[in-house]
Amino acid sequence: MTFQPRGFDFLKDVDVRLTVELGRTSMKLKDVLGLTEESVVMLDRMTDELLDVMVNGKLIARGEVVAQGDRFGLRIVELAGSDGEEAASPEKKAPKAAAKGDED
Repeated sequence: MTFQPRGFDFLKDVDVRLTVELGRTSMKLKDVLGLTEESVVMLDRMTDELLDVMVNGKLIARGEVVAQGDRFGLRIVELAGSDGEEAASPEKKAPKAAAKGDED
């Protein structure tokens, strides 16, 4: 059997999880257990900051909330790395320094 190269087109139908992170906070368990319907939880993000857009936990873009009829939506403002800099991501690691003897 011979396989014809198809590029990445065959991956376009793979389901991925897209999440938008509004912000984070750390709380003691006793405070979480004390939350009620009227509670307000302050997050670490300012109202004018862009939201992180992630696919399977990897930062791919940043955006802002928009209203579309009676639903929320997200407008992509910047793609990760598109401004000439790598976007900050917890998964991003500094490149390893070459070990002695690894030179070619």
